[in-house]
Amino acid sequence: MSKPENLPPAAAIITAGGVGRRLGGPGPKQFLPLGGRPVLIRALDACLRADCLTAIVLTLPAEHLEAGAQMLARHGLAGRCRLTVGGATRQESVLAGLNALPAGIELVLVHDGARPLVDPELIRACLAAAGRDGAAIVAVPVKDTIKSVAEGRVAGTVDRRPLWRAQTPQAARLALLRQAYEAAAREGFRGTDESSLLERIGCPVAVVTGSEDNLKITVWEDMAMAEALLVAKEGKTPPPRIGHGYDAHRLVPGRALILGGVLIPHPTGLLGHSDADALTHALCDALLGALGLGDIGRHFPDTDPRYAGIDSLRLLAQVVELATARGWAVGNADLTVVAQRPKLAPFLAEMRARLAAVCQVAPEAINLKATTTEGMGFAGREEGIACHAVALLLPRERP
Repeated sequence: MSKPENLPPAAAIITAGGVGRRLGGPGPKQFLPLGGRPVLIRALDACLRADCLTAIVLTLPAEHLEAGAQMLARHGLAGRCRLTVGGATRQESVLAGLNALPAGIELVLVHDGARPLVDPELIRACLAAAGRDGAAIVAVPVKDTIKSVAEGRVAGTVDRRPLWRAQTPQAARLALLRQAYEAAAREGFRGTDESSLLERIGCPVAVVTGSEDNLKITVWEDMAMAEALLVAKEGKTPPPRIGHGYDAHRLVPGRALILGGVLIPHPTGLLGHSDADALTHALCDALLGALGLGDIGRHFPDTDPRYAGIDSLRLLAQVVELATARGWAVGNADLTVVAQRPKLAPFLAEMRARLAAVCQVAPEAINLKATTTEGMGFAGREEGIACHAVALLLPRERP
């Protein structure tokens, strides 16, 4: 589709004011990498490639405004859009975007920053429909059978033929959108999208057929789906991810010494809330680092009684499951144990086999080394043991 003819001056508001709590990542979902580029950059790039917008306003949380500016600069997009602070809700964020528009705009398109795979042609089609009819949304017809449910039981089957799932972009004449927002403010109405506000003032809203590819990133399964769609579209896989992990525990009498899931005879053992397997903990941290999901303490806090004395291989298995759910598999790992005593050479093969089994890789993919500090530091004084790990994650092969 070519650039719409006779289109009045148009601007886009990209809403990225949320923090993505349901995704559970280390930061706002719009900053997370998708196929090597941040989610938000992909959404912004689609708006730029539509080549029919006079201005673009980007709403971000106040605490991430500077990070957003730096991200734009890294991707060569500094100065291509206006940044403003979003609100606590989508409705407040869009209003903030409206207030940041330059003069002379007549048509406004609103798009979720968490919909990175929108096609520029869909943006143009939505703007053209809004320019013609006053307002328009992108939506897809419901394909599944819909049931009404009461108290855990099916109460009936809903006719799905008139039902559509709303997406973004959504567009409207600026005057109509301002009128809708003013009415909502007067009446204390909270809508779920721009269309719900426009409908309340009696504004007809045209529907442009969208695409199932135009998904919204909400949970990690959405990220995995988006990665798969990018592979299909662009014919390339996302780059591998590398993480580093480190852990150290104090050696004390009366504790078992467990490393890599193997019980090692020794007069002292490692102190910790779990079995204190520092080697497995370091590997967990390396994998979590590659996933961008913080560290082991965040996922398995030592204040949680569920993890008291737990076998750390079980924790590693949960981390591997997190990676699998996000579309990643362990490629290989390189681990080092720093300990003056005991001599670990007789146990390395078994440690390697156990860690490899949990990581679902061949033993050759887990490299394990042990070294001393020649009497230096806490490890040299036999006060504790430290472990380092570096792990590589690869995109999982998809059927």
